[in-house]
Order: sequence, then C-alpha cells, then structure tokens
Amino acid sequence: MSETLDNIQETVSTPVEPLSEPLEIGVEAYLSPEYARAERDKLWRKVWQQVGRVEEIPRVGDFLTYEILDDSLVVVRSAPDRIRAYHNVCSHRGRRLVDTPQGARDARGQLRQFVCGFHGWRYNLDGENTFAAEREDWPCGLTDEKAGLKDVQVDTWGGWIWINLDPDAEPLRQYLEPAASLLDPFQLENMRYRWRKWLVFDCNWKVALEAFMETYHVPYTHPEFMNFGNFLGWARAQGRHSNIGYDAPKGLEENQAKLRIGSGPDARLSTIELQNFTWENANTNTTRTLVDAAQRLTEELPEGTPPGEVLQHWLASARRDDAARGVVWPTVPPEIVAKSGTAWQIFPNFQIGHAPNNMLCYSARPYGYDPDKCIFEAAVYELYPAGEEPETKWEFTPPEDPGWRTVLPQDFANMSAVQQGMKSGGFSGPKPNPYRERSVVNLHHNLAKYMGTGEPHKLA
Repeated sequence: MSETLDNIQETVSTPVEPLSEPLEIGVEAYLSPEYARAERDKLWRKVWQQVGRVEEIPRVGDFLTYEILDDSLVVVRSAPDRIRAYHNVCSHRGRRLVDTPQGARDARGQLRQFVCGFHGWRYNLDGENTFAAEREDWPCGLTDEKAGLKDVQVDTWGGWIWINLDPDAEPLRQYLEPAASLLDPFQLENMRYRWRKWLVFDCNWKVALEAFMETYHVPYTHPEFMNFGNFLGWARAQGRHSNIGYDAPKGLEENQAKLRIGSGPDARLSTIELQNFTWENANTNTTRTLVDAAQRLTEELPEGTPPGEVLQHWLASARRDDAARGVVWPTVPPEIVAKSGTAWQIFPNFQIGHAPNNMLCYSARPYGYDPDKCIFEAAVYELYPAGEEPETKWEFTPPEDPGWRTVLPQDFANMSAVQQGMKSGGFSGPKPNPYRERSVVNLHHNLAKYMGTGEPHKLA
C-alpha cells in the first residue's frame, strides 16, 4: 500500500490553480449546542433549500412536506403550471395541517384542500381560508390575510423544487450562480431517481457533507480505486458555492469530470475494471449502458490506443446505445465538462455530482438541535426512456445495511469517527489542504457570513 501511495504522489499533475492560504477551522460549528440553535434563524431561515423533485408532484393537489428544525413546510401543485409552498400550520391554533407518519422522511399525497384536524378549518390549494367554524364570532380582525396560510418562497431549477423562508431573499437563479450556468448544459431536469436512501447519522451535518466535498481522501479511504488510476483532484471556491474535479494531464481535460477512464498501461482494461467495480460496489456514478459499452473496449479498440481516444470512443459508444433505446444525452461542450468538474457543493447543504447521463447527490441537515446528529440523504439519478422510470421512494437505510454496498460505508466510518475526534482536548480544529480541500474552507467562509462567527483563521 505504501508503494502505491508513493506512486500517487509522484504522478499527480501540476495544480491548475495556486494554493490558497493555509487556514484552520474552529470546532464550534460542529460541536456547539448554542451554534446549532443559532443556525435556525441565522442560516436555515435565510437560504434556499432543495426539498424535492418537480416530477414528484405531477398532478394538481399532489404535495410533499419538508422539515428543517422547528419549521415544517408543505409544497403543493396548486395548478398545472404552478407550485406553491406554505408553512405547514393552521392559522387558527397552530396545529400542523399535514402530519408526517412515524418513521417516515416526509409526508406525501394528493388532496383537494387542506383540513385542520383540530377545529376543521379549511384552506384551498392557493392558501385561502375557505371555512372557519362560526366565523361570525370574530366581528373584526379575522381578515383573509390573517385566516389564510402563510406563503413561503418557492422556485424550481435543475428539476428540483427549492424553498426559502425569507420573504426578502434574492431570486433562486441569482443565489445559485455560477453553478446554475455551468450545470444548465447537463439538463439535470431530465433525470429521474434510480434509488434514494436516507438515515439519521451520528455526526454534525457539516461533517457529513465535508466527507464528500473533496477527492483528497480517495486514495486513503477508498484505496481499491487506486488500482484504476489517480483519483486526486482539485477544489475551487465559486462564491457561495464550490466545485471539485480530478487532476488530469494535458490532452485529457475531460477526464476531470465524473465519467472518466482508468489509467495505467492499457486504458481499455482499466476502464472496464473501473466500471465493473463502481457498478458492483457503489451503484453510483455510472449506468448499465456505460458499463456495457466499457466491456466492448478491448473488442473495438486495438491495444495501445491512446487514453484520450479510449475516452472519446467509450462515451460515443454509450451515447449511441442509449439513443437507440430512447435516451438522449445532452451535448455538453468539452470546456464546460472540464470546468464543471465532478460535483458542485450548493451552499449550504446540497451536493450535485453531475454527468451527461447520471448524477449522484447528497444532502444533510440538522436532526433537531443535537449537534452530534444529522439527517443524511443520498440519491442516484439517470436518464430513462420516457415512461420507463423506476418507481422509487425514500428508503430509511441504516449505515450497516448491505444496500449501501461497500464504498459508501467507508465514508460513513469516517463521519462518525470525525465527530467524536473533534471533541478531543488535543484537537485544535480542521486544517484543510489549501489546494484539494478549499471547498471545505469556502463552506465555512460562507457560514461565517450568515452566523457572524466561525471565520477560518490563519494556520499559525
């Protein structure tokens, strides 16, 4: 193993950007109960949050709920071309209108009106109060505004539904830039769930996200991947957000992206092995079409084919196979593929790991006010022929469940161990790699702007 790691260090390509200043992050943001409580008003009630997919509520009256600390929201399709969001609370006495079933991630269903189970107050899909028993007993004061549901800002991008609890928040598109413009060519709105899982994890939500915000850990947490090439990569601050990608030699700029070939003396063979391993041990970042196209590389290309040609042939072959079954990949310019990298961290708590025909996404949010726990979610999407999308639902999946395969549990082991290790009297705080982990530092730069504390400081 040590010889392999030595070789990795020797073959890493020159950084595409200079090192950023070495910084250290305090542990307050991960461990402090007071910080966790302050996040409600200073962070979660101010930012845009992804709450579901547009295709999950296709019919008028379809709804889903979303909870973040003390706030519960209900998102409903109020008209064929309109989605609305409300605080999930009756304006009369504050009872929730829609209850989440015990043990479920959220509530979903179809309705014509919202009816409070306490005193029967009713609201139409536009949030208007249509019935309040004995309303004449309020001779004044119970205006339509007071009696109706309270709106929440809602918008869509990339096929996701986003909400913001701040009525004065900037528009979603503005908030998402530059991620939105660099990801638009991938047409993420056309993808559908392949699987989706969630769990309650024993770590802070930031620890959970940071486990996937860099590739610095890959050789050491997932050493088996090093049999297929160098998996070290870059991280770039992108204003509020950040993105990551793989280092790649000149001429293989597209290999900075999610769909990449294996390296070694024969890129055909290493790509076949990489695709097989990923499909069987992670079930992420690839599709059956990509795996099958890789299997043919030794039949379709001669030994000694340059890696760049192997990459182009493999992707073109898979694209044709998908087109034959009614799956059309978007055409993304090579420079956009390279610049967009493998994944975007959308502030504060959503990661989009994109590719032309599939994506892997993570999200994490607080589990109550316990800084040692979070709700963690992972979902894989891909392109399907129209009408052939699989039926999926959010499945509660404990970390030891075999459904996670073998790769993600390696990350899970780090997450809980990091949370515990940060409590040690001998730990002064995270010290992210100034090149490979600047995405972690950028997260805390932005958190500090909202929270008023926790700005990373110089590593003295």
